[in-house]
Amino acid sequence: QVQLVESGGGLVQPGGSLRLSCVASGSIFGVGIMYWYRQAPGKQRELVGYIESDGSTDYGDSVKGRFTISRDNYKNTMYLQMNSLKPEDTAVYLCYALVQPYSDGRYLDYWGQGTQVTVSS
Repeated sequence: QVQLVESGGGLVQPGGSLRLSCVASGSIFGVGIMYWYRQAPGKQRELVGYIESDGSTDYGDSVKGRFTISRDNYKNTMYLQMNSLKPEDTAVYLCYALVQPYSDGRYLDYWGQGTQVTVSS
């Protein structure tokens, strides 16, 4: 059974920083591409960015230059460093990843439960 667990959310003032983590645990033979999404109340789920297993990244336009995604493949962990936070970044941040739970090479997709980020003075 594979689980994705996010952590690191909280309340931060505008202009502040937070670092989120997403840990993949359980029966894992490999982790492929990993994504960060966010969902604000009343809004559609938005892609924040993603990181491939080789470390290449891409970001949504609203966070480019402020957010950085990284990963530690040995720990099956992805990070989201968020700087210069704005009130409009307030949302539940969710991790999504393609994981190999079996030795046959198949990838299955998994979602985490999310962590709340609130940017407010």
